[in-house]
Amino acid sequence: MPAGVSDVRHFLLPDLGEGLTEAEVVAWHVAVGDEIGLNQVIVEVETEKAVVELPSPFAGTVVELLAEPGQTVEVGAPLIAVEAGTGPTASPTTPDSATEGSPAAAPADERVSVLVGYGPSAPPPSRRRRKSGTRRGHTGAPAAPPTGPSRPLAAPPVRFMARQQGVDLADVTGHGPGGVITRDDLAAHVAAASATAPATAPTGALDPNRETRTPVRGVQKHMAEAMVRSVATAPQACVFLSVDVTPTSELIERLRANRHFEGARVTHLTLAARAAVLTLGRHPALNSSWDEATGEVVTKHYVNLGVAVAGPLGLVVPNVKDAQSLALPDLARALTELTERARAAKSTPEELRGGTFTLTNVGVFGVDAGVPILNPGEAAILALGAVQRRPWEYEGAVALRDVAVLSLAFDHRLVDGQAASLFLATVGEVLADPTNLLALS
Repeated sequence: MPAGVSDVRHFLLPDLGEGLTEAEVVAWHVAVGDEIGLNQVIVEVETEKAVVELPSPFAGTVVELLAEPGQTVEVGAPLIAVEAGTGPTASPTTPDSATEGSPAAAPADERVSVLVGYGPSAPPPSRRRRKSGTRRGHTGAPAAPPTGPSRPLAAPPVRFMARQQGVDLADVTGHGPGGVITRDDLAAHVAAASATAPATAPTGALDPNRETRTPVRGVQKHMAEAMVRSVATAPQACVFLSVDVTPTSELIERLRANRHFEGARVTHLTLAARAAVLTLGRHPALNSSWDEATGEVVTKHYVNLGVAVAGPLGLVVPNVKDAQSLALPDLARALTELTERARAAKSTPEELRGGTFTLTNVGVFGVDAGVPILNPGEAAILALGAVQRRPWEYEGAVALRDVAVLSLAFDHRLVDGQAASLFLATVGEVLADPTNLLALS
């Protein structure tokens, strides 16, 4: 392209994997007139599984934002128009998802990946600045500045909670860095609104003449569809086991003070996870899947260990890849980091795909036991109930001990009752006496 010549390019919503066909625009990080650099994050979108940050595959000046926050956009639809030209951060040879005026989009194998961390390499973009004057390659009046009030600053989880509670963030005062609205700001606003609401119709009160309708989309929609599909396609059964986990409770206290576990949150679920991973090697049927298309049982010889997390966007199940290769301290740290990202709605698409076996901790809600539903495509899921002090037979007498209930749901096409019972008994033996981990290793 000759020096000084520029063209307007459209960045299309990319295929974010796993057959996703659409995404909702959560928040723009740029505005009309901004200069952006290669790989600069420009927008956050929410898919059925996670909130994803998308970087720009080219540098230039923002001409138009083609989707509003809250709008659902199909894969392949334009998100933003950017005037690209030759400059220190521009990349004229970088293929665009679709360039205005080109006969067709670049072939799939030539397209630039757009997920953060996978885009084309380039120097870090400079801090964005508002461009004044006439845009390059254009004559006449300068680009008009954005009209209307600026969009309130808030993270995606806070925006989601505001939508769920019917709160307009424009009415909330942010006390975070740079005026960002935090969860505490939102909670304080809701509490203040509740305190000033009429006594006859307090916020959230039961009222036979009032109802609230909330669109089902994003992560919540995906979870609902997955649960229906799981129950409809897999004959599910469940077995239970009550276990004296006092020795595990005592070990956890020592591990938390151990330098090898620095940065990790060690819980009963951590030990249950390690026990499950090792036991799956002895009972591979629980780490398999049913291929409907070919009529085959697919047995995995690796464990991508999922953990169910109730995040601000809904229930998600990120997984630790190749958990069988991790020592206990590394597994504890991986689970800690995975859970923290999920609770902050920062799970990546890669973390949310490819799971082979799932753990869920219903005990954190004070529940004794439950019958979990299988994560679609998996053969089993293990639930850990609340650890409670109860009277228990110990060394010939009744004593107060830490007791928990384990629940194992399984696909009866893949796992028979014997395999399920033996698996659960082995995990229970480890929690009753953690030295049994040495026998499984």
